[in-house]
Amino acid sequence: MGYKGRLLRRQRGAFALMFGLALIGLLGMIGFALDLAQLYNRKAELQSLADATALAAARQLTGTPAGVSNALARAADAAADFNYQYNKLRVSWSDAALSFSAAPDGPSAVWVDAATALAAPAGLLYARVDTARLGSAYSQLDTIFMRVLSSELATVSAAARATAGRLTIAATPLAICAMSTTHAGERINPGAPGNELVEYGFRRGVGYDLMQLNPNGLTPENFVIDPLSPPGTAGSAANTADAIVGPFVCAGNLQMPRLQGGAITVRRGFPLATLFNQLNSRFDQYGGGVCSPNGAPPDANVKSYDYNGTIPWMNNARNFQTAKQRTTEGTKLWTAADPLNGATSYAAGDYGLLWSYARSVKFTAYTPGVPEPAAGYATFAPANWATLYAPGVPTALSYPATTPYQPLSGVNFQAPSSANMPGLARRRVLNVALLSCPVPAGGTVSASVLAIGRFFMTVKATGTALSAEFAGAVDDQELGGTVELLP
Repeated sequence: MGYKGRLLRRQRGAFALMFGLALIGLLGMIGFALDLAQLYNRKAELQSLADATALAAARQLTGTPAGVSNALARAADAAADFNYQYNKLRVSWSDAALSFSAAPDGPSAVWVDAATALAAPAGLLYARVDTARLGSAYSQLDTIFMRVLSSELATVSAAARATAGRLTIAATPLAICAMSTTHAGERINPGAPGNELVEYGFRRGVGYDLMQLNPNGLTPENFVIDPLSPPGTAGSAANTADAIVGPFVCAGNLQMPRLQGGAITVRRGFPLATLFNQLNSRFDQYGGGVCSPNGAPPDANVKSYDYNGTIPWMNNARNFQTAKQRTTEGTKLWTAADPLNGATSYAAGDYGLLWSYARSVKFTAYTPGVPEPAAGYATFAPANWATLYAPGVPTALSYPATTPYQPLSGVNFQAPSSANMPGLARRRVLNVALLSCPVPAGGTVSASVLAIGRFFMTVKATGTALSAEFAGAVDDQELGGTVELLP
């Protein structure tokens, strides 16, 4: 064999050696890629699980034990839909993976377990899921090839975390004074079968002009809320400008998770003359293009209950839309429905429209510290009107089994326009901040929220009047809002 043949044989041997070495490296890279793919897949599986369960839990939180219980149940339900390890194995959920906090992050965020949350749920509006707490079967993976590089890589972690919570609150940027600082007062109506619950000075089922109230003087007090500055933070007068506040009036929400828990910023004098059209979007009225049906849908029932029109469930001799204003007795703006004494001069029609959305509630139905049940409190019957609203006695005619607003058909119902159907039920209920008054003097000031009053718009607002029926007071945590995953 000549020199050239021997050279080719040597080269073939070198190529074989190089190919063997390259093959080992290639197989190592493939194995490394397989380990990374397994890790990436498990991480993606667990992240989807964490996201879904955190969202499901956060949507249930209301600052109550029932809210925490519901959060735990909904998280478990969401986890039941998940498998892992390439969809082969079912996830076994544990409440240990879920924790709760009153703040999403930062030094004020203190995360507590389910047992602690159930015992002290107030303010807990954020949920966090850590899949590492489900056990090592989910978060630890045994590698095949990476361990060759280092024994420390024999097992790698693929745990995931997710935090979800409320970003907005379903409240109108309108605040009024609470007519009393007492959460639950007991009103004795002579002759009535039981005493009546009065919440912060308001009676359920009674209509009020929200622009004409003041417990501390004869000049109406009402306020516009800074919709961008959470309680306890420094607000800005610029945030209360009509152009800023208008969209929030349309939507009926504020860009903050709570209204209680610290002072809020308010501007004295709610600009109803400028913003009444935004309120009337709830009646399928979109004049001037100030609101859009997409972000501010109409109510599912846009029937206007005008005291000058036909009110099938009442004697039609009404003198006012809301209870008549009392301005000649005492040193506060209140109504004919409020005091027990000195009301002999008031006629039946002076009590205005009654019980279009809510009924009067019996005081014995209320238990301090216990949220109102989902079915509502025990109420009085229309037959009790003569004693509830004496001495001016309104008459109840053919009152429906529920309340007039609720049925989706009949004389008390009107659907929105076909373009905007089906609408959104209870959009006419305004969640209004009830302030501790008197509020300090000044145009833009700080104020404390005692509770949220639910007021049902009986008719469209005007530039000077906002007629709404009181439907109860709630803690701000009980209001809905936008719940999202947080960074």
